[in-house]
Amino acid sequence: MIQLSKLLALVCVLLLSQFAHADEGLTPIPQTSDEWRFSVTPYLWAPGISSTLFFNDRYLNTAALSTSNILGDLKSGGMIAAEAHYGSWGIMGDLVTATLQTTGGTSVTVPTSVGAIPAKLADSTTLQQTILTGAATYTLLNNQDAYVDGLVGVRNIGMTATLGLVLSADGHSLHASDSKSISTTDPIAGFKGRYRIADSTWYIPFYADIGGGGGTTNMTWQAVLGVGKTIEKWVDVSLTYRELYYDMTGGALLQKTTFKGPQLAVSFNF
Repeated sequence: MIQLSKLLALVCVLLLSQFAHADEGLTPIPQTSDEWRFSVTPYLWAPGISSTLFFNDRYLNTAALSTSNILGDLKSGGMIAAEAHYGSWGIMGDLVTATLQTTGGTSVTVPTSVGAIPAKLADSTTLQQTILTGAATYTLLNNQDAYVDGLVGVRNIGMTATLGLVLSADGHSLHASDSKSISTTDPIAGFKGRYRIADSTWYIPFYADIGGGGGTTNMTWQAVLGVGKTIEKWVDVSLTYRELYYDMTGGALLQKTTFKGPQLAVSFNF
């Protein structure tokens, strides 16, 4: 199976090569003005997950969940970001929602009053998660080569982990399941922007925030870095690497969890 990072890189190169001869007057740096400007960015983020779940007084290690595992186990999801600016002030929002499910099974022998009988034990793990970030922004730097916004806001993460077991034998089945949920909202502060590469339509997009103290979270941070190109005044394409970290208090569902992987995005500006 082709690795997702290589596939994303190939798609990005093909898109950008189609527009190799850009308008010389085109710039990837937005300019502040006393008019509204907006951007909407659908994207694909395929993170691997390194985590320890605290589930019913037990620590469950899930450190081997790679990007290819995520794609194979993904049942549904959506990812989109949006911004609105007027002058130096603005607001931004980012939404990631996904449902992952893994299944497995094994043959077992069940003792009965008349002797042991063969049976099958099936298990499933479902992880539903929503990550929503919202912030107010203020432009700190804006010239022909760089654009930087400071930001203050909140990030909410909601997650439900469900474990299910089905024991089947002799035409009968026994079902058992358990689930645990968590939702926490934490204040964050950080910055974002882009840097123009050599007076071209290529740029380096960047983002960083840090926060915590929402009652459940000791600390959370997020960072994004990559490369992008302005195709037309109204559309940008970028390929970045994104990492999100959570460290929650003892007894919370997520213990030292990292989501990290490549992200391919297309921004529509108007």
